[in-house]
Amino acid sequence: MGKKLLVSVVGVLVLVAGVGPAPAWAQKGPIKIGYQGPMTGPAAAVGKDMANGLKMYLDEVGHQIAGRKVELIVEDNQGQPDLALTKLRKLVESDKVHVMAGGLFAHIGYALAPKVDEYKVPMLYPVMAADDLTQRKPAKWVVRTGWTGSQPSHPFGEWVFKTLGYKKVVVIGMDYAFGWEVVGGFQKSFEEAGGQVIQKLWPPLNTADFAPYLAQIRKDADAVFALMVAVSSLRFPKQYQDAGLKARFPLIGGGTTFDEFVLPSLGDEAIGGISPLIYSAALDTPVNKRFVKEYRAKFGKVPSYYSETYYTAGRWINEAAKAIGGNVEDNERFLAALRKVEITDAPRGPIKLDAYGNPIQNIYIRKVEKKDGELWNTVIQTFPAVSQFWKYKPDEFLKQPVYSRDFPPCKYC
Repeated sequence: MGKKLLVSVVGVLVLVAGVGPAPAWAQKGPIKIGYQGPMTGPAAAVGKDMANGLKMYLDEVGHQIAGRKVELIVEDNQGQPDLALTKLRKLVESDKVHVMAGGLFAHIGYALAPKVDEYKVPMLYPVMAADDLTQRKPAKWVVRTGWTGSQPSHPFGEWVFKTLGYKKVVVIGMDYAFGWEVVGGFQKSFEEAGGQVIQKLWPPLNTADFAPYLAQIRKDADAVFALMVAVSSLRFPKQYQDAGLKARFPLIGGGTTFDEFVLPSLGDEAIGGISPLIYSAALDTPVNKRFVKEYRAKFGKVPSYYSETYYTAGRWINEAAKAIGGNVEDNERFLAALRKVEITDAPRGPIKLDAYGNPIQNIYIRKVEKKDGELWNTVIQTFPAVSQFWKYKPDEFLKQPVYSRDFPPCKYC
């Protein structure tokens, strides 16, 4: 080998050694996030709010997470359990996603969890609030970033008795897991404080005509607690007012009954409605004000709780991916990182997971008021750092059955 050639070869080797190997993330494709929700059907408005929240966060970070591009794959499950399982299979087996987020209804959350565990691909539940998934039947690969259905109801039930002074309440709730759990949490703390749930009425999910149920409401009630979701939230308040009940029985309820997604479609029939939830678009913090302003500019409406939870889910994924240097292919390590995320400045407030994998977070008591011609959920009480067990000891709480249609029993009915 000639001297000049030897020098050239050595020079090239030195140059290559100086450059070093490219970062691991640069050698891999995009991080794939799978989303599924009801993009068509009765709950389509909610599904779009959820997807919009996630898309907004990804837009803000330039569709880059931990130095890698992000690909978001959106699937429509129409709010149907069978279709949700089909979409789950597609996202994992065909699209090869690294992480998923999605779902709306609690019964779909219960249906998906065993299959998610089988696939061993992390899935965030920002909205599906099925209690037992972080209580008696935990799913390893499900990461709850939202709430349990009974979580806001626990402080609310006691507050309703002590602050509003209602002693007898009729409840009317959607007849599926989420409805049972929201009502159950309210009933437990309300009755322990001294109140009485005197009647339980269970319309099927997506009921269009509530007249047969409204006609049954007992006349000795002090108030009515309603738990509505998706399209039922659009229908119920107007039918309640048209039946002449609003003037007789103040309307309180679960947070989804008066969520921001539905308020623009309601009128004065919603004014005065009181509900607890993990978010209100009226929260007076710099972080939330910016979020509301930018969401409104982007989508032409005030963000709902559904939007906020998915926006925060996007950040949750980002924080976990960064913690492991973007190596989301190491699914066990990625799952562990997802469970360690703490966010102190989400639009809803500070969030961290408890030992059972459910967020500890603020619960806000909201009252629907009209301001500048718009309906808003004004925050009238804040319960800071509420866990899914509230003031109960977890081991004692878990000895009781999961809240259901018949638990707690309606002993004052």
